[in-house]
Amino acid sequence: MATVAFIGLGVMGYPMAGHLKNKGGHELRVYNRTAAKAHKWAEEFGGTACDLPADAAKGADFVFTCVGNDDDLRAVTLASGGALHGMKQGATLVDNTTASAEVARQLADACADKECGFLDAPVSGGQAGAENGVLTVMVGGDEATFNKARPVIDTYARMVGLMGPVGSGQLTKMINQICIAGLVQGLSEGIHFGKKAGLDINKVIEVISKGAAGSWQMENRHKTMNAGEYEHGFAIDWMRKDLDIVLSEARRNGATLPVTALVDQFYAEVQAMGGNRWDTSALLARLEK
Repeated sequence: MATVAFIGLGVMGYPMAGHLKNKGGHELRVYNRTAAKAHKWAEEFGGTACDLPADAAKGADFVFTCVGNDDDLRAVTLASGGALHGMKQGATLVDNTTASAEVARQLADACADKECGFLDAPVSGGQAGAENGVLTVMVGGDEATFNKARPVIDTYARMVGLMGPVGSGQLTKMINQICIAGLVQGLSEGIHFGKKAGLDINKVIEVISKGAAGSWQMENRHKTMNAGEYEHGFAIDWMRKDLDIVLSEARRNGATLPVTALVDQFYAEVQAMGGNRWDTSALLARLEK
């Protein structure tokens, strides 16, 4: 059993921290910007709610962060009262935030100065994956730190992979989001076309999902998309945040991403329709407006 701090109890972090406590048997100290959320978690799972990230991190073997973006991440780690100010020598910071590779490298340097380990470890699988403890975790860092943290990460994951040095986890998550953007747009156009053609969409998907067109998005989202329901997953506001990271990195490394850039603009149109909190499958709503 390890002493673990978990910072950021949103729709992903809340159940992830729960798995660390219940499945892993670890001693948990938690922090959330909205203190009431941390106290609610502590009452539900039996951990300790802390007033500052540094308090949660004090004496912890592992510190997990899962917040909104680069700025949030810097605030809970590097700023006054941040986790780095409470971490002991030899502890490991595992960042589950979807953030930039740049901030991952910045945190790795800060951890090295304190003789602590660091892993950038963004996740995929959405709220359902977090609640069921079956997330995919893409990790950047050195092998020794990865091997040390792997048994702890396993409590909320079904797939954990070391992708390369620090930043590689975030870069892999960017590829994940590139692929999702194109898949969801293609599925949206397919459903839209099928409706215009007068076909039974459920029958169509039942057949084509078993062939080369099949995907997780098709299997898990076609029914809700067909019904015009968009409250079942990752919000468009968050997807646009992720795609902004992707496109910024592409400008830096010279990658050409025409489809990703176009789908990002389609998501902007859905936001303009009031769909900020709709899930990413709401690209279909744009075609049907």
